Amino acid sequence: MNAADILKQITPQLESDLPELDAQVILAHVMGHPRTWLLAHLETSLTPLQIDQTKEAVNQYQAGTPLPYIIGHWEFYGLDLYITKDVLIPRPETELLVEKAISWLRASPERRTVADIGTGSGAIAVTLAMHLPDARILATDVSYAALAVAKHNARKFHVHHKIDFLQCDILPQHINPLSTEGHFDLICANLPYIPTETLHNLSIYGNEPTLALDGGDDGLDHYRRLLKLAPDWLAPNGKILLEIEATQGVKALGLAYDFFNNMNIQLHQDLGRHDRILEISPMPD
Repeated sequence: MNAADILKQITPQLESDLPELDAQVILAHVMGHPRTWLLAHLETSLTPLQIDQTKEAVNQYQAGTPLPYIIGHWEFYGLDLYITKDVLIPRPETELLVEKAISWLRASPERRTVADIGTGSGAIAVTLAMHLPDARILATDVSYAALAVAKHNARKFHVHHKIDFLQCDILPQHINPLSTEGHFDLICANLPYIPTETLHNLSIYGNEPTLALDGGDDGLDHYRRLLKLAPDWLAPNGKILLEIEATQGVKALGLAYDFFNNMNIQLHQDLGRHDRILEISPMPD
């Protein structure tokens, strides 16, 4: 069978908003080529092994396995990141945090120490390292398996020498090895933020790592712990950028004011006009 015939066969089997696109992504992955190559070579015949691999991928998809886990990679901020079931799938909402981080760091060339808390796949840390060659980044995660994925991505994009990876819960217990003062100019995080009860009713529950999703009763457990520690780690006039759950805006603001009442605290909305980024920065002069 050629690629065109396979696509006709598997597309109706995929229940999604874009079944044709997902079918093309799966088949391109099996054939070892970009999707654009596939569309230009639909007459190409598949080997028996490739046909079996396609069927297996479709079976995984039908069983609820997210597409990025099936193909083993996913795009984030223009980078094709390596992905496994040990990490959260990178999402467009997090790109807003990255955009704000890059913009601020580029406008402040004297500020180059960054902490990426709960790095997961390394999406934030690797992207910042790619766009800011002189940045010095500490990426932490409680999961050893997640750190292995993040390290893989750092090596893939040749920025591994710019990032120190550390397995710990939130922040290390010792002084930051990247700075003699033990301070970060920028602390950013996309920590688990879905309330436990809400998570259990979502389709992603059981399909992506619960460790990377469950934020406790109100979704803010991990951020309470981070914000309690952050004042001791943040450099003078430094900035904090946190991705939050869409319904947590008011609570997140109140929590931030509990620890940073002398800072400028604001919310930023994503493209869907949902509260998404909590920013804590110095008061304007």
